[in-house]
Amino acid sequence: MSTVDSFGAKGVLDVKGTEYEIFRLNALEGAKKLPYSLKVLLENLLRTEDGANITSEHIESLASWDSDAEPSIEIQFTPGRVIMQDFTGVPCIVDLATMREAVEDLGGDPTRVNPLAPAELVIDHSVQIDSFGTSGSIGINMDIEYERNGERYQFLRWGQTAFDDFKVVPPGMGIVHQVNIENLARVVMTREVGGVLRAYPDTCVGTDSHTTMENGLGVLGWGVGGIEAEAAMLGQPISMLIPRVVGFKLTGQIPAGATATDVVLTITEMLREHGVVGKFVEFYGEGVGAVPLANRATIGNMSPEFGSTAAIFPIDDVTLDYLRLTGRSDDQVALVEAYVKEQGMWHDPAEEIKFSEYLELDLSTVVPSISGPKRPQDRISLTDAKAQFHEDILNYATHVDDAATGDTVDDVAAQSFPASDAPGYTADDHQDDADRPREHHAYEDQGRPTKQVPVTMPDGREFALDHGAVSIASITSCTNTSNPSVMMAAAVLARNAVEKGLKAKPWVKTSIAPGSKVVTDYYEKSGLVPALEELGFYTVGYGCTTCIGNSGPLEDEISQAIQDNDLAVTSVLSGNRNFEGRINPDVKMNYLASPPLVIAYALAGNMDFDFESEPLGQDADGQDVFLKDIWPDPAEVQKIIDASIDTEMFTQEYGTIFDGDERWQNLDTPTGKTFEWNPQSTYVRKPPYFEGMTMETSPVEDISGARVLLKLGDSVTTDHISPAGSFKSDTPAGKYLIENGVERKDFNSYGSRRGNHEVMIRGTFANIRIKNQLLDGVEGGFTRDFTQDGGPQAAVYDASMNYKEAGVPLVVLGGKEYGSGSSRDWAAKGTSLLGVKAVIAQSYERIHRSNLIGMGVLPLQYPAGESADSLGLDGTETFDIQGVTGLNEGTTPKTLKVTAAKEDGTTVEFDAVLRIDTPGEADYYRNGGILQYVLRHIAKS
Repeated sequence: MSTVDSFGAKGVLDVKGTEYEIFRLNALEGAKKLPYSLKVLLENLLRTEDGANITSEHIESLASWDSDAEPSIEIQFTPGRVIMQDFTGVPCIVDLATMREAVEDLGGDPTRVNPLAPAELVIDHSVQIDSFGTSGSIGINMDIEYERNGERYQFLRWGQTAFDDFKVVPPGMGIVHQVNIENLARVVMTREVGGVLRAYPDTCVGTDSHTTMENGLGVLGWGVGGIEAEAAMLGQPISMLIPRVVGFKLTGQIPAGATATDVVLTITEMLREHGVVGKFVEFYGEGVGAVPLANRATIGNMSPEFGSTAAIFPIDDVTLDYLRLTGRSDDQVALVEAYVKEQGMWHDPAEEIKFSEYLELDLSTVVPSISGPKRPQDRISLTDAKAQFHEDILNYATHVDDAATGDTVDDVAAQSFPASDAPGYTADDHQDDADRPREHHAYEDQGRPTKQVPVTMPDGREFALDHGAVSIASITSCTNTSNPSVMMAAAVLARNAVEKGLKAKPWVKTSIAPGSKVVTDYYEKSGLVPALEELGFYTVGYGCTTCIGNSGPLEDEISQAIQDNDLAVTSVLSGNRNFEGRINPDVKMNYLASPPLVIAYALAGNMDFDFESEPLGQDADGQDVFLKDIWPDPAEVQKIIDASIDTEMFTQEYGTIFDGDERWQNLDTPTGKTFEWNPQSTYVRKPPYFEGMTMETSPVEDISGARVLLKLGDSVTTDHISPAGSFKSDTPAGKYLIENGVERKDFNSYGSRRGNHEVMIRGTFANIRIKNQLLDGVEGGFTRDFTQDGGPQAAVYDASMNYKEAGVPLVVLGGKEYGSGSSRDWAAKGTSLLGVKAVIAQSYERIHRSNLIGMGVLPLQYPAGESADSLGLDGTETFDIQGVTGLNEGTTPKTLKVTAAKEDGTTVEFDAVLRIDTPGEADYYRNGGILQYVLRHIAKS
């Protein structure tokens, strides 16, 4: 926390007799005109100024922000708290548990290792829809979830009891981002510092890209990788560039017939067309006050789909009303109001604020829409949906597009499956043209391919499947299940449909997976649950489910018919991502839609459907029933919401949110201040980061005799480097699991085994598309092993272990934009654990460069205009890197001398730029990494 107050900003705020220390923004000229989001960053710098990593110059640069400038000034942002989901959060807690043992080994008190910033983990990414369509489905799915994930859950439950300032929301409670906005978010935080109670804006980074849902509450934050999350948990800052801020003006009212989902799909299309990669988007203007908080949260949630870092709404009376509704205390609401107004952060539509760029949307122009069949920005007006499907099906009924391999917003998001890792974009990135939405055009209907396949089910159902069949209709994802207006609209539509005698088609896998139990409470109070269940929409779990690909298998006979006949079937979901292969392996075309439209498509049964001209069925009198006949009246929906939702629901459900059900409470959980690692576990193992570590740092050394593990080209992403997705039994990771008694069917994914470094290092640099230029014409995780005669081809992992045994350090040679893509912690952790001491590249993605330092790996850059190829390096050389020892003198050398000795005795010499860019990064490297740096501070204190 701050040891310097260069601007005399420290002051006192009295709220109802309680005094809070605050850092006043009005101490700086220019602060008043800043966008809300930058005011939050400015307060952060004022409060954490230390004269070294965060200086008065940084603060002045932000206060005098030039809205027209391209991002170039680097600052250190210290988040107030961290939120995680179970896939990406487990490795963070594994590292904390390992740090406890290391402190104990150094003679310190292990209980001193705790998050220094509040950390909360919500288990929501593991439930899968194995059972659906019955009242017992939710219990069956949760039982299977515990069977699959018992080891991970035991570990997290131990963490829940062992660590201070760390809380776990057990399975079956809700989705991380909905739980965050409904309960965990503070909006204004308080913390005792030096015996004084301090108040400051709630800022929160998360290990999931859709952390931005909190932006709807005025909480600044976004998704980050695991190393940045661990840094934030341990009180360390995150490096970022001061961004450009796009002002987005909202006017008008949403018309009857359109929903908040339609609004966010329209905004997605607009922002992708404009290009907002790496920028903040901030909503402003008179129309902001007319946007309900739930709609703001829906919009903020899809910031990753826009490509923006954050998509934030300022705080106003709408924010306060939502805090009261969701059960925040009167004192907390009073503090939020007083603090925000005192700091000039309260939304004032009349205030003139400068933005870098401007956009505007008149909400009255929004029309019912869906997006698909594979990108969120490809919005389709519902009236055009049938004609657009006729065009799109031609791309799927005959072939499937190649999987994403590039670094567009779409590629990065698609490759994050199934864990929704945060994109690694920074303020100096730019949108690729490929990310723009497709153009709207006039349609000329040419018909479409058809292939009627008869299917007979064991229970007697008989039907024909065809291209376009809606095989999955899922009301899912915090994006929409957090929003009562669309959830209740879906229930009213279901009631109207049942009253008209309509039924979902027999081949549709239907489901509802709410983001919190409050949804179930207000559904039950409304009396609309029987109608939803009549159409097959039973609650199947409280988690991400279909939105992250946990849709579960289709019924066997349906799946077989699709595979045998290569049918291009569809899914319709109320989620935020719809990339090919994400939702279900049998489903080629995926569409995002509002919850009421999800039900409408379950009734229609096929995407080849025009809701205006085609009936959904007939009523008891034989009259055709159209969508317009059952579409909910917005006034009735609001009336039901007003009668069905109350504050007591939130206080009751969230009063026991951390307790869990009997499954959680009955877990056989280790106790004690350090974790009892199970040597047989293949999910959670103690990593070797601190083996041999001493209390005092050892001098850093020059690197000599290093061999090249990989020579890579341009735009190698963290998805090429980091383990992701499934893997086969003949890979190093597969062989490891088989040797440890795991059958092929139980491999699960790399994502589920992120808590086991043995699996993860075997999958590092093992992407099937990576091209190591040490080998000719070979793709995948292979290299040459120069510990063997002739340097034969070998798996990257196997070769690295041979080098380790021989005491040979390793380097990686890269090209331009090394480490772009999703912000993956294992891209740096795996690199380090393979024995790589330095990476030499032409340029870096900033977050991955910082992560390498955080894991004790030197990031070096070729001299300007040079590359491995221009210097004549082919990767067979032996490398010496001199000058590293200069860091021992407390300074950071600008360049290091690199000598590459070729097999014929000739050498190539050049001065590589040392990309340790801040004093804090130099401290991390001297200590062997960020975890070691923090560990020594804890052990000594």
